[in-house]
Amino acid sequence: MDKTKQFIKLFKKAEKKYGKSERRLAAEGLKKDWQVLITTIMSAQSRDETTIKIANQLFKKYLSLISLSKAKYSQVYKIFRGLNYNKTKAKNVIACAKMLVSEFKGKIPTSIEELIRLPGVGRKTANLVLSEVHKKDSITIDTHCFRLLNVLGIVHTKNPHQTELEMTKIAPKKYWSKINRIFVLWGKDVRGRDKKKLLDSLRNRQSLTF
Repeated sequence: MDKTKQFIKLFKKAEKKYGKSERRLAAEGLKKDWQVLITTIMSAQSRDETTIKIANQLFKKYLSLISLSKAKYSQVYKIFRGLNYNKTKAKNVIACAKMLVSEFKGKIPTSIEELIRLPGVGRKTANLVLSEVHKKDSITIDTHCFRLLNVLGIVHTKNPHQTELEMTKIAPKKYWSKINRIFVLWGKDVRGRDKKKLLDSLRNRQSLTF
């Protein structure tokens, strides 16, 4: 089957199951653009539920980007203790806030090239911010997306960056910003690399075969 048709068929099945889910991912439901960016930095290799709880504590203490940029490392680290890689994340979050204030006048950059200059920001975070904050068409590939797309045979890639590039060729643009949420929810629901198990999780009455 054509890769584009294969992807669309899978995506529509997954969207039917997970599209109305009320489960919140870390960067969702935030009021301020800078909070979306900071929370996404915090969420790397950490559970969404944990990240959301700790981000709420952080934003309760630091009400603005300027106040966060002036934060003491020891205070942010204390809040971050429940996060994986908490020492690095505490340093990056403060440094990122400082850079946003000093170089970008508190605004979130609008290009991936500028975003990845920020401490703690890689392509996954940058693409998510482009999508969530600036409403641009971008493909965010996290570990769940990388795993599912490879196991299901949509792509055959060695890392998330390669996956992102391949998916820009396979997925029509209107799907780009939707891929992350749907595939992350699916990936959280079905662990492992069993293709049959993944497909069976979406199966209703209609057959889903490739």
